[in-house]
Amino acid sequence: MPPRKHIDRQRVLDVSIALADAHGFEAVTLAAVADQLGIRVPSLYNHISGLPGLRYEMAVWGVHRLGKTIRRAAVGKAGDNAILSVADAYRAFVHEHPGVYALTLRAPAPDQAELIAASQGVLDVVLAILEPYGLSQDAMLHVTRGLRSVIHGFVDLEIAGGFGLALDRDESYRHLIQIFIQGFHAWQRNDT
Repeated sequence: MPPRKHIDRQRVLDVSIALADAHGFEAVTLAAVADQLGIRVPSLYNHISGLPGLRYEMAVWGVHRLGKTIRRAAVGKAGDNAILSVADAYRAFVHEHPGVYALTLRAPAPDQAELIAASQGVLDVVLAILEPYGLSQDAMLHVTRGLRSVIHGFVDLEIAGGFGLALDRDESYRHLIQIFIQGFHAWQRNDT
């Protein structure tokens, strides 16, 4: 008799994350996860509540991990340096977890408490680095949306192979974030 495999909820999640990051979140099917674990699909239901539940857990994991990543990047930094550091950390997270990242993009539904809490953790980091600029709450949220959009747009194109020119993408990214910061400062001066 073959030895019994140690499979638990965390192992299912780990395998699913690895599949998503290697092949895209669409590759995460119950059959693919079961195959990776060497079990049959019905056995997965001992650990998860089906594919939608698994993808939800992956999204919570991804948003929570993104929050930890950018929080670490912000520690000990202030002002523009904090924005640059958080932007770099965000980009690094997406490169490390491109499949899971795709599951983190949608705003949580009102009944998704874990995802709401994880998302709030990400937002809290960004609001904390913007607080010294003396913006109103609404203005900080506008800047947060803008920064997220700039980062996402660049990284999404980058991962999709959208930058074919022989030019350093790291340098392009630094320029983009610097331009955003300069535009933010110009907007801030004109808005006050």
